[in-house]
Amino acid sequence: MDDMSNNWYYPDMNNAPIPSWQLYGEQSPFPDLVHIETITDRAAGHDWHISPHRHLHLHQIFLIQSGDLRLTIDGKTQRASPPLVMNMPRGHVHGFTFSAGTQGFVLTLPADDFPEIFGPNGELSAALDHPFLATPENLGPMFQSVAQLHVSHGPYRRLKLRAAAISLCCAVAERVRAVAGNAAGSSRLAAFEDLIRAHLADAWQLADYAAALAISERHLRRLSLAATGLSAHGFLETTRMREACRLLAYTRMRVQEVGFALGFEDPAYFARVFRRSLGMSASEYRKRLGGD
Repeated sequence: MDDMSNNWYYPDMNNAPIPSWQLYGEQSPFPDLVHIETITDRAAGHDWHISPHRHLHLHQIFLIQSGDLRLTIDGKTQRASPPLVMNMPRGHVHGFTFSAGTQGFVLTLPADDFPEIFGPNGELSAALDHPFLATPENLGPMFQSVAQLHVSHGPYRRLKLRAAAISLCCAVAERVRAVAGNAAGSSRLAAFEDLIRAHLADAWQLADYAAALAISERHLRRLSLAATGLSAHGFLETTRMREACRLLAYTRMRVQEVGFALGFEDPAYFARVFRRSLGMSASEYRKRLGGD
C-alpha cells in the first residue's frame, strides 16, 4: 500500500520533518482577513529562496508575472516560466527558488474563514483542492485590486476585501477547471473524488474505488499521480483528513467519533494517521482552533 508519509520528508533535509508555518515561518496568529504581498517583499529578504514547508490552515494563490521559478510541490521539483498563476491548497508541501527581481503577488487566505470557498459545500472546493499551475490571462488587475484594498482604511474595507478575494478565487477556479478539462482522465479523477466523499464512512479500499470506476488499481494510481502529484492512497488519505479537520472544527463530535465517521474502526489507527498527516494529534488540532 502506498504511504502518504513520504510526501512530508526530503532527502536533502536529512529526513527532518517538513515545518508547518502560518505564512512563511511566522508563528503568530493570522494578521487579517487575508494577506497579500509582492514576491519581492517576501522573497528578497530570504535570498529569493523559500524552503519546503506546508500550511495546515492556509490556502495560497501565487501570481508570477516575470522572472524565473524553480518550485517543489509534494516532493516533485520543476521549473516554470512566467506568467503563471499557481494554486496551493493547505496541507501540500511546497518550496520555491525565485530569480532575483521576480515580480508577482502571493495571496494567503485562512481556509476556515472562507467556508463558502473551502468548506465541504463550497462551490469552489473541488476546483481549488489540488496544487495547480495555469496561465493567468487577466488576473493581474484582480490581484492589484485585492492588494489596494488590503492596505486601505476606508469604509466597508473588510467586506470589500472579502468580495475581491472571493472573486479572485472564482477566476482561479475557472483556470483550474479549464486545464482539468484538457487533462487525460480528469473526469475519472473527479469521479474518484466524488466516490471518496460519498463513502467516507464505509472504509472503502482502493480496490473498491477502482471497481466502482471500472478501472484497475494500477490505472487509478497513475491517474492520481499525474493529476495531483499524490499517490491514489495519498489522495484518499488527504481527502479523509481534510474532512476530519472540518468535523473537528465545526462539530462537537469526540475525536474517536470523528474517526468512526470517516471509516476508521480503530481509534488508535485514526490517531496515528491524523498525527502523521497534520503533525499533531486531533485534540491538539482542535485546541489550536480554540475548541475544547
